[in-house]
Amino acid sequence: MVRWCLIVMLCCPVLIGVSTTKADTLKLTSLLWPPYSGELLVEQGASIAVARAALKVMGHQLEVDFYPWSRTVKLASMPHSDYLGYFPEYYYENEDFIFSKSIGVSPLGLVEQKAHPMNWNVIEDLNRYTLGVVKDYVNVQAFDSMVLSGKQPIEAVTFDEHNIKKVAAGRIDAAVMDVNVLHYLLKQKSLRPLADKLQINRHILANKPLYIAFRNTEEGHRWRDIFDQGLAQIDVDKVIEAALYNQH
Repeated sequence: MVRWCLIVMLCCPVLIGVSTTKADTLKLTSLLWPPYSGELLVEQGASIAVARAALKVMGHQLEVDFYPWSRTVKLASMPHSDYLGYFPEYYYENEDFIFSKSIGVSPLGLVEQKAHPMNWNVIEDLNRYTLGVVKDYVNVQAFDSMVLSGKQPIEAVTFDEHNIKKVAAGRIDAAVMDVNVLHYLLKQKSLRPLADKLQINRHILANKPLYIAFRNTEEGHRWRDIFDQGLAQIDVDKVIEAALYNQH
């Protein structure tokens, strides 16, 4: 009996230590970009649903705070910030952030009037149209280069909703927009009457992978590796499909 009690006493601290271990919490910033991210969306959006699922399988938690886009990036880049990264983001070359494996794809297209579809084959053909863009958004490199050189006529707005209204009213020929974003927005009460007038052009500009941008520090690298391990253990497409289906 004494021997058995000693065994139990020796084992209990180990068992207690395992059962009371608290999961670590990763803090990230994001923006209102439905259906991918948003504080009031179901599961806070499709991209956040994927990130949370990947961390959960690794025994960790995710905490996301939402800000306007420029602040989202700035807060994640500050050296003493509690945030170790931001998302969803397209990949770009930089020294401040490292990127996770892809958490999904953003199909980037051109929303146009059904009655006046654009006819183009190569991206330079778009120069004969005036297109709407959202200020500070990165689109496709070839397209953005044409904008910077002045070859591509554009009108910049603050929100995708503005471009939808401008296309529907014929004030611009089309607007660069994520296909899932367009579908989400056209379900909203204020824009629903425009749904029958609009469509995505038959040519998709790009299917752009989405990522989490982790701060390029030792801790950022550690969390990136943890996240990527979790991501490999979940069905990303299934999580996204379920999240998109539940958005309103």
